Amino acid sequence: METFITIIAGVLFTIGTYLILSKGLVRIILGISLFTHGVHLLLMAVNGLKKGGAPLLGEATDVYTDPLPQALILTSIVISFALTAFSLVLGYRTYVELGTDDLEQLKGDPNE
Repeated sequence: METFITIIAGVLFTIGTYLILSKGLVRIILGISLFTHGVHLLLMAVNGLKKGGAPLLGEATDVYTDPLPQALILTSIVISFALTAFSLVLGYRTYVELGTDDLEQLKGDPNE
């Protein structure tokens, strides 16, 4: 199962790279969002998927799930949501102020 999740994370990284290399701000923001989802899946796959164990240690427990990677993923989800929301607001303000989201048009002419 970890191999399947790693392959899906690689696909998300590939699609995210393709979107980040485009010229539109919305596509770049979506690419960054896909990158963060790939990181979440990679963190989960690196920890390993354990079944049947609670994330707490008891006195006579042999099988347990480590809660630290779950906490890291949850924190990463919150941070990536805030980053995506902030980036979307900046992209919207750029579109409203300049009338375009194309990066080639935003560069402007250096001779002006």
